[in-house]
Amino acid sequence: MLNRTLLATLLSLNLFLGGCGGGAPEKPPLAGAAIGGPFALTSDAGKPVKESDFAGTYRLVYFGYTFCPDVCPVDMQALMAGYAALEKQNAATAAKVQPLFITVDPVRDTPVALHQFVASFHPRLIGLTGDPAEITRVVKAYGAYAQLGEKKPDGSYLVNHTRNAMLFGPDGAPIAVIPHDKGPKLVAAELARWVK
Repeated sequence: MLNRTLLATLLSLNLFLGGCGGGAPEKPPLAGAAIGGPFALTSDAGKPVKESDFAGTYRLVYFGYTFCPDVCPVDMQALMAGYAALEKQNAATAAKVQPLFITVDPVRDTPVALHQFVASFHPRLIGLTGDPAEITRVVKAYGAYAQLGEKKPDGSYLVNHTRNAMLFGPDGAPIAVIPHDKGPKLVAAELARWVK
């Protein structure tokens, strides 16, 4: 009789806990993807930066360039407005995320140029540049794309590039693409969904 009562209690407790979200955690969409990895770049403050410097922190990574006439400023505005919204909703969660803007145009994007660009979007946003060969390697390693356009007579040019914003976990593993094209509200919601 005691065993039946104990069993009934345990079963009801199990059902209760199961109804409270005790199931398996949601699997990140980019789990297991072979993207990301180490890098050695230079920050917009002119200091050497390695990927390992962000160990233990979520990384929100976007590849673009400061001379971009349209999409990069629009994308960064949406991303950083979403990040700022998350800061207001849950400052502790936002503090776990480091936003990174990695240039695909290292020839023109000096630390000074990067600093002027990133400072206009959010104080926590870090701009990264570096040796062109290292930038090319990092772009490829992170599953991005960048191709210099044809130079105009005045020497100016555009850079065709992917527009994805990707979230990486504290261990550097890829988690999800953050849909900045859907607006700041969804950026904040997706960050809150994945940052634990």
